[in-house]
Amino acid sequence: NTEIAEAILGLDAEEQHLIDQTLIDLDGTENKSRLGANAMLAVSMACARAAAEDAGLPLYRYLGGAGPMQLPVPMMNIVNGGAHANNSVDIQEFMIIPAGMKSFREALRCGAEVFHSLKKILDKAGHPTTVGDEGGFAPNFKSNEEALKFIMEAISAAGYTPGSDVLIGLDCAASEFYKNGRYVLESEGLKLTAAEFTDYLAAWVDKYPIISIEDGMAENDWDGWALLTQRLGKSIQIVGDDLFVTNAKILREGIQKNIANSILIKVNQIGTLSETFDAIETAKRAGYTSVISHRSGETEDAFIADLAVACNALQIKTGSLSRADRIAKYNQLLRIEEELAELARYPGREAFYQLR
Repeated sequence: NTEIAEAILGLDAEEQHLIDQTLIDLDGTENKSRLGANAMLAVSMACARAAAEDAGLPLYRYLGGAGPMQLPVPMMNIVNGGAHANNSVDIQEFMIIPAGMKSFREALRCGAEVFHSLKKILDKAGHPTTVGDEGGFAPNFKSNEEALKFIMEAISAAGYTPGSDVLIGLDCAASEFYKNGRYVLESEGLKLTAAEFTDYLAAWVDKYPIISIEDGMAENDWDGWALLTQRLGKSIQIVGDDLFVTNAKILREGIQKNIANSILIKVNQIGTLSETFDAIETAKRAGYTSVISHRSGETEDAFIADLAVACNALQIKTGSLSRADRIAKYNQLLRIEEELAELARYPGREAFYQLR
């Protein structure tokens, strides 16, 4: 209500780029450290919502225009580890991706059924079924690979076929266990070089229907990223989150160096909608995919659901099938699919267009 309000008072809410540039200039820092990305984003999003309301349009239509729209394929985090859970699992997220379904609602049902199937299997095996930050289960497995084995069993027990109906995604969050030039997997007593950790992940890709790996190397280990991309980038999606931090400038550098083939989009990493759209467009022009993402600490606001549809991102990562802050986004996507009716399209495996 002070300097930000004074700077934008009188501006047209439909002039999104002008509003965002005003906020960027007012902050005046490279990393939004003066005003803070959250404060700037709140204003940027509020202006977009107000303009959509004034235009009498749903938010996804206002942001995305009148063209054809696709619902995103959800990446559902059903096992939490690393910094998101107080357990023995090093890998931060194990996700199911219902890419074999014909609609978003079928994908959501599939995800829910696998999630509850996993709960029964964990319970039967004597594991606790408490959930982590993003709503996934957080059991103490003997190894990281054991999580994959339980997920495969849960997919089959729910009546689906792993690799056909449901694929698997990982978020290693490798920066969290990168110490002194080694990837330290404490649960398995391993200290691996970038090349060895690439081999470790590649062995999983050969054995399980893994289609996406996020932050498979530490954010500053660009040589490791080059190794990982060279080894697996033709067959699976390699997503940069900590690597690119939704920043089009860093993404362009990654594109030039053939690092990764996808970017995770977190709106409050960059601070304005205009810069978010810039990162998404930069990715599309280079043939990289964009995955719209929540944060581990979330609210029930569902803006990112509209954003994913508006920019045809084709993939969304918004947690498990529990916790109101995660379900809110799925419910909004269901509403959008209902509203679009026969115009709604679910891309399935085509969401991974960089692998064609």
